[in-house]
Amino acid sequence: MNRYWKNLKYLGAYLVPYGALLGLYRQGLWVWSVVGIAFVLIPVLELILPYSKANPAPEEEEELKNRRFFDVLLYLHVPLIYGILFYYLYKVRAGVFTPAELAGATLSVGVVLGAMGINIAHELGHRNTAFERVLAKLLLLPNNYMHFIIEHNRGHHKNVSTPLDPASSRYNEMLFSFWLRSVLNSYRSAWHLEKIKLQRNGDAFWSLKNEMIRFAFFQLAFAAFVTILFGWKALLFYLLVSLIGILLLETVNYIEHYGLQRRMLPEGIYETVKPTHSWNSSHELGRIFLFELTRHSDHHFKANRKYQVLRHFDESPQLPSGYPGSMLLALLPPLWFYVMNKRVKAIRHEHNYSDLNA
Repeated sequence: MNRYWKNLKYLGAYLVPYGALLGLYRQGLWVWSVVGIAFVLIPVLELILPYSKANPAPEEEEELKNRRFFDVLLYLHVPLIYGILFYYLYKVRAGVFTPAELAGATLSVGVVLGAMGINIAHELGHRNTAFERVLAKLLLLPNNYMHFIIEHNRGHHKNVSTPLDPASSRYNEMLFSFWLRSVLNSYRSAWHLEKIKLQRNGDAFWSLKNEMIRFAFFQLAFAAFVTILFGWKALLFYLLVSLIGILLLETVNYIEHYGLQRRMLPEGIYETVKPTHSWNSSHELGRIFLFELTRHSDHHFKANRKYQVLRHFDESPQLPSGYPGSMLLALLPPLWFYVMNKRVKAIRHEHNYSDLNA
């Protein structure tokens, strides 16, 4: 039974896109289904249900990572997310939503684009096959965040938990100021990283070999396609849901590394990334719905390790609740600082990081 559960538990993540489709179809209070599942039901249940620190055995890990079932669960989100977005835009154009329904539908679709779209793109973007990396870019396209695959893979994983990384939040930095800093600097960093790559390969910056230029073209073309198909009003709401997806991602970035720093070594380089440089959560529901993103330390240890075999480390700092609950907490900066600053100081003291600035 335990083996069976390990194979099927990630089907629970489909409650989020299913809730979005149900809400768009039924309307009324149903349009708030995704918001209710993600930010009410899951956080409440995570306060009640036990969490799991269990890791797969080495022989089991080998079997799990080769099971195609876990990959297909990710691949199917590509048509599903595009279908949800287009269905939403179709109903926006038709003008069938009341203002309250429109608000709920917009938030729900934004959550789907961020929590499922960008999150799954993040997983696939670390894979080694061209097919999976193309799927990752397709999932980033509706969020207008295709540069994420450049900055995250080549920038964030190198500079995480240092002042060089725009996606690592600093001690006492408010979420809202982090949003602005991370969004702007991550985009600028992606251009810089692509410039370095082109120079190394001897390619011209202003050419189609520049992936950032191609990304800009694809995103503009997709926006034009949306406008032609659904009209100008739908374009505005498309941009709004993509923004919600982006801010959801950046909120996850904020809680993942808040206040954690790598020490500068005498050689003038930062120490190797350790399990102590990422906040984790062992709450089972959040792990399932986010495809194990919450076991973040192991992801930074080996970025292409598949989600179903990510491991818990006892030395990894733990958030006070699962990711959804922690994201809600981050929206209240005084409460976030009250809860988290004590934890940051305790982690620094426990691992002899007291010499770093608070």
